[in-house]
Amino acid sequence: MASNRKIVPECHQAIDQMKYEIAAELGLPVGQHAAQMGNVEFATELGTISAGSIKEDYWGHITSRDTGAVGGAITRRLVQQAEQTLFGLH
Repeated sequence: MASNRKIVPECHQAIDQMKYEIAAELGLPVGQHAAQMGNVEFATELGTISAGSIKEDYWGHITSRDTGAVGGAITRRLVQQAEQTLFGLH
């Protein structure tokens, strides 16, 4: 049975930072990037979100395919970092 308990609870901030960096690289409008791109105003006009409700962690307007791409990229980077650490490939 899977659990959401993190083995290293302090990793949350690092993973979140990586998530938003990858989303920005992929051009996905989330968090601060969404506000900079003007998508908050667009979503507000559509009635998707209210003006005061946008948060860093709001991903409701992003497709499952795109969020999966972010998750896949996170996994690739973490595996790459682990390989570099294990094999000394700095």
